[in-house]
Amino acid sequence: MHERLLPASPNWYCSRCSDVNSSGVLGFGAKSTVYLLKVTADSAAVLGELSGHTERVSGFAFCQHEGQEHICASSSDDKSVKVWDTEQKAVLAEHSAHQNIITSLHWSPVEKGLVVSGDEKGIVVCFWYSRNDIHSFFPEPRTIFCLACSPHNENHVAVGYKDGMIVLIDISKKGEVIHRLRGHDEEIHALAWCPEPKEEDLYCFRPADSTDASNGLTEIEGGGYLASGSRDQTVRIWSTARGKGVMTLKLPFLKRRGAGVDLGVKERLWLAVHWPKGRPSQVVSSCFGGELVAWDLTKSGKQKWTLLGSSSDGQNHSRIVFNMSSVSVGDRDLLISTSMDREIKCWDLASLECCWTLPTLGGFVYSMSFSPVGTGCLALGVGDNMIRVWNTMSIHNPYDTRTYWQSIKSKVSALAWHPVKEGSLAFGTDDGKVGIYEAYSNKPPQISSTYHRRTVYSLDWGPPIPPLSFGGSADKPSYSLYSCGGDGIIFQHDPWKLSGEASNIDKLIRDTNNITHKLSPHTDLCWKPDGKVLALGNEDGSIEVYGAPSLKLLCTVQQHHKIINTLRWHHQHSDQPELHCLLASGSSNALVYIHDLRSAIENPSENPVLVTEAFRSLSGHTNKITSLAWSPHHDARLVTVCYDSTAQVWDVLKEEPVCNYRGHSGRLLCVQWSPVNPDLIWTGGDDFTVQEWAVSKQEHVSPPKSKRRVDLEKKKPLQKKSKKKKKAAGKGGLKPEENESLMGEEEKGGSGVEEAQSEDEGEDEQRPCSNISTAALSTGSLKEAGMERCVPEKILNGGKSFLAIRKEVKEEKKKEKPDLSLKKRKPRSMLPLSTSMDHRPKEELQQDCLTLAAVRHAHGQSVDCVPGTGEHIQLGLFTDREALCRMFQEEEDSHVEAGHYDSVTYLRLWKGDLTGALQMATEKGELTDHLLSLAPMAGYQVWSRTVEAYVKQLCLQEQFLKAASHLVSIHKIYEAVSLLKAHQFYREAIALAKARLQADDPVLKDVYLSWAAVLEKDGHYTTAAKCYLAADSSFDAAKVIAKKGDVMSLKTAAHLAKLAGESDLSHSLSLRCAKEFMLSQDWLEAQDILRTQSTLLGHRLVLCVNELLTQRLSHTGVVSWSSVLYHTWSKPTEEDFLPAVLRVWQSEFGLDSANLDQMKAIHQQLRAIENPPITTSTPVKQLLVHIAVDVALSVVSQLLEHWGSVLEEILRAVTTGFQVGHFSLLDAMCQLLLPQGMDSVALLKNRLLQADERNLAVFQSLQAFVCYQLMYKDWWRHSCHGTAAAATANTAQQTNGHQTPVENGDTNHATDVASEASEPVVRSEGFWTVLLSEPHGNLQATQRAIRDVQSRVSVLVQQHSSPHHPQPGPGTQPHTHAADFTPSTHTPEGPADTENKQRSYVADGESFPALAAQVAEYQKKLSDIPEHLKKYPFPNVAECCIVLLYIDKHFGTVPKHLRETAKNLLVQYGTTYSLCKAWQRFTL
Repeated sequence: MHERLLPASPNWYCSRCSDVNSSGVLGFGAKSTVYLLKVTADSAAVLGELSGHTERVSGFAFCQHEGQEHICASSSDDKSVKVWDTEQKAVLAEHSAHQNIITSLHWSPVEKGLVVSGDEKGIVVCFWYSRNDIHSFFPEPRTIFCLACSPHNENHVAVGYKDGMIVLIDISKKGEVIHRLRGHDEEIHALAWCPEPKEEDLYCFRPADSTDASNGLTEIEGGGYLASGSRDQTVRIWSTARGKGVMTLKLPFLKRRGAGVDLGVKERLWLAVHWPKGRPSQVVSSCFGGELVAWDLTKSGKQKWTLLGSSSDGQNHSRIVFNMSSVSVGDRDLLISTSMDREIKCWDLASLECCWTLPTLGGFVYSMSFSPVGTGCLALGVGDNMIRVWNTMSIHNPYDTRTYWQSIKSKVSALAWHPVKEGSLAFGTDDGKVGIYEAYSNKPPQISSTYHRRTVYSLDWGPPIPPLSFGGSADKPSYSLYSCGGDGIIFQHDPWKLSGEASNIDKLIRDTNNITHKLSPHTDLCWKPDGKVLALGNEDGSIEVYGAPSLKLLCTVQQHHKIINTLRWHHQHSDQPELHCLLASGSSNALVYIHDLRSAIENPSENPVLVTEAFRSLSGHTNKITSLAWSPHHDARLVTVCYDSTAQVWDVLKEEPVCNYRGHSGRLLCVQWSPVNPDLIWTGGDDFTVQEWAVSKQEHVSPPKSKRRVDLEKKKPLQKKSKKKKKAAGKGGLKPEENESLMGEEEKGGSGVEEAQSEDEGEDEQRPCSNISTAALSTGSLKEAGMERCVPEKILNGGKSFLAIRKEVKEEKKKEKPDLSLKKRKPRSMLPLSTSMDHRPKEELQQDCLTLAAVRHAHGQSVDCVPGTGEHIQLGLFTDREALCRMFQEEEDSHVEAGHYDSVTYLRLWKGDLTGALQMATEKGELTDHLLSLAPMAGYQVWSRTVEAYVKQLCLQEQFLKAASHLVSIHKIYEAVSLLKAHQFYREAIALAKARLQADDPVLKDVYLSWAAVLEKDGHYTTAAKCYLAADSSFDAAKVIAKKGDVMSLKTAAHLAKLAGESDLSHSLSLRCAKEFMLSQDWLEAQDILRTQSTLLGHRLVLCVNELLTQRLSHTGVVSWSSVLYHTWSKPTEEDFLPAVLRVWQSEFGLDSANLDQMKAIHQQLRAIENPPITTSTPVKQLLVHIAVDVALSVVSQLLEHWGSVLEEILRAVTTGFQVGHFSLLDAMCQLLLPQGMDSVALLKNRLLQADERNLAVFQSLQAFVCYQLMYKDWWRHSCHGTAAAATANTAQQTNGHQTPVENGDTNHATDVASEASEPVVRSEGFWTVLLSEPHGNLQATQRAIRDVQSRVSVLVQQHSSPHHPQPGPGTQPHTHAADFTPSTHTPEGPADTENKQRSYVADGESFPALAAQVAEYQKKLSDIPEHLKKYPFPNVAECCIVLLYIDKHFGTVPKHLRETAKNLLVQYGTTYSLCKAWQRFTL
């Protein structure tokens, strides 16, 4: 129906109140309506709106599934969720499961029928609208601010809370909490999921930045990254799989560009976050002042963020941004943002530039005016305290709008362009101000020094009149500005000197026309275009026409009977002169009259003419007329707007309707005819919209008929009768509609009630019901004023009046805001009994006079009357004090029976019984501040008791702060502090205690510690630390800060502990922090944190060795990660590793190798380092920590010349990889620590001062492991030429308790060794002799036998503990040790063969004593073996024998005596089933 439309502003402070679907349709909530816009890269067009909610829309989301793009959901403060079809604009489904205000809503990206919503009490509701299924969850007792459904898992929903907590729940498990993500300190404004489901290899995240995990909850699969924006000025990226934060982005402080923000307005920060589809490495967030920032998650530092719209000024929003959504239109990715500056902007995500801006309106559109000079410039006066000037003729931007807000503190109710001066725009506001803006300059407006006492209704430019017209032409302006306000006064302002006092034209009217009576208050004015005649509309419905410049009254029109809302003269460029004097008028009686005043103007008579008949009458509207405009392109063509929500075009001469526009959803307040296009008209109303529409395209001709009007006619007599009771004398000059607004705003023909958004409170789109003005009834027609005001204004909402809607939907608010249309209730009488006696029949009242006279003139004679009691209670007021006291006593008894204890209290106060009054109020719980202020008059004790009683009363009313203040007033400081503390007002309790108690008072410390415990429990660690510090518990302060677990917290806690003198704790925290930095490969920060602790030199040296190891091993394939932040001295060189370590220590850490005391201290410190024991699942990073400690010890031992220790420490470093089955690590450490292999070991042996058994055992083990890794190199090299190696590798794995290199997946060495074709196939005899050690073979065989017997004992225990378990037999497979058993699928024999041959089964008749005897026998044998053999690890001898036999069988190059030695060892010590099976394959 419309051509162009400026919609209402999107609602503020909502986490998701706008969304866009894949078809490019944008929906956003504005007031209680959802607007739909078609979005392209060039512009936006309004498609329509979804109306059905009764209160503010708080959430909106589209269904993003293919084929369902036209389906959307919305939530509202009316506690309902609705599902809409945007094509039919109809509700498909709805629910009202929420009992509290809904704060967030999202449509599941995975489950197409699921809508999830959350409310302010923490309830999450899942609504499957297609099957009408509703489930409610209560994951946390906190206020929900936002939520987002996972695009990767249909059951996962992330919920953000007011206190900064983020919870990930599983709706398939009744809302079970998967992770609690802690890190934000304030409310969560937005949540956005990464469009990519995988977390690995997306970004260069630093695990060191991680915050607390999910309270020990397990890791989930298919998590995905989650971005959150909070009021704490940070954006955090979370790993939902691990339940940890992986990145923190702090908002940059940007310099405000351009103008557009009132510095006197305190803005709240709202941090919106959006993760665009198809851009997994880019997150867009809002910033402090409306800027948008694009974050590149793959970069760091200042390169991480880019400001959108930075190429030119004016592209960014000027106020905070609330919502963002993205869509791909064609080949362009677009981002849509909504802001507090009431603009919707579209951004190109590729260029980060603004494509277009759509202005929106945040209040009623009270007035509009086309510039007579600047073609197409339309000024809009809006209730959001701003003026907008719209260049409607712009070709490139159809919504080219400028906004003016400076010096405007109230709603803009009137506008008027200067007739000849370009860009000069006069405005009037709701608070009575009049000013002039120069639209083409950046200067603030000029404000008139003369204010109206009420709303400015209308403005107009006209010729100067006295006193401004006196003087020469150079001393006076060509045009004066006239303003009419709600106070009934019209001022003439000098535009050249607005600081001067404006003149009231009523004085000139009185003087010129010799008027002595009171003038009717004026409500509108309009100068005839030729400047010769002024028309004034009055409150009594009359219209007065004056001739300029003396303002002589020419005629009075008395046609209307209600207030005049609008006047307009016909334009002067008509070919028919008789039309030049037509005056159109509209009032509150729904009729438009056209007056032909040609004779009165052209031929004025001596006495004013009284006009009582209209030239034309235009009827059809059903409510008050608010504005009208003549067509500048036609003769006698008029458009009118009305409270019936329609605009009507009339052919005045024919008195016929031309067309009717019904596109608005609220009352219309203003109208303008396009000065360029004769077919276009502009209208504005209380639906917060301005609409441009074409006359020729309207389907309706006449206004809609009102059924309500018919009902009104039937109720007229009753209503008139009830109104007579409300008649009251009012002040002159007030309008009948003044009390229509609950906010005290005037409403007159377009200046209606308006609930614009305030800066901090958001929008309140409720329209209050209209009420009756007592002033109207005194000055206007009683009948008409009563008729108009008793019926609430009708809006387009199913034909219901607003009163009916309030009754159905807002019962609670109706109780809080009583209907002002009712008469104010009279307060209860203090003396009801005596007052009631005055309403008896006249005869009884006259008898009272006689009785009173008899009493007063009795002169001591007895009278049968006791004044103040019984039937003569009313006489107590007219006799002596005793009678008055008797009357008071009976009145008190009456009040007590009725429960009016406050009245009893006041009566006792009046008669001086202050103590009794306080006692009564105390007993009944009716104490007040007023009574308490009187209590000191009764003495200190009474006052003190009263205060204590009032405190108890206040506590019952939960007014704890006030109660504590009263305790302070009687110097009960400790009780006040205890009261505040007991009700968790810790901050106030501390403030009071510090202000009134001694600094060392233990109560203060107790409050600090109590608050700290609560804060620590809630996760507010920083504030808890402050409390601990204030309580002189620095140790606890450092511990609580470190509790968060991220590196920044650990670093801060370590520094705090150091400042507090807690050196041990500082050392511990520094080590934890350094470890976290080390695990994230940030070697620079790790060394920096340890450098602050002078006693941690040993740990710094270990860290140095770890960094050197990591850099060396990164070239061998053992280290698969990359280090970005490392020292230059750690880069690999050709130098051997151990000398390189010593060189770095001396050059970078100032180590003095000649200082033996220092070396011994470092050696002792290194010995004290404890690491968790390693297992097969220990990650490589942790293994390197163990190795680094051993290597550092070996270097220090070399400097101390403890060569025995050197051998042991190198052996531990080398065998670390062997213990966990990581052969590549074993091989790499052999090459680093023993670069010459056997020669390096021999060199170390030669340096031993004494070769005892222990040193020789260490030497033999180290030598054996060097040979072990060389043996496997030979095996791999030969395996490259045949396929038998695979089976042999599997067999060899069965012989050892750990994985072989092939099993462990170390193929790097196989490739390296395959290239060494020139090496001999078989090592020297000494090589094999080292590996084929009979003592170690005996030791290992004994240990295997003990494990075998223990496994059989375990089987017996299980059998005896389970009575129904079958006894083992020949066909039963027993439980065996992993080292001695391989599943049958790895052997050529079947399961039965395995069962028959395996030795570790429990034979029939085998008993515990027999097995115990075997264990004792083996233990004795084990004890006979020397301790030095058992202490140090050694390669599996049986495994080495099998490898030797394999090489001999396939290549035949092993000497016979070595082969026989290997066989003998296997026969003697390889007695387990798996070993027998393996070696027999090479010997049989």
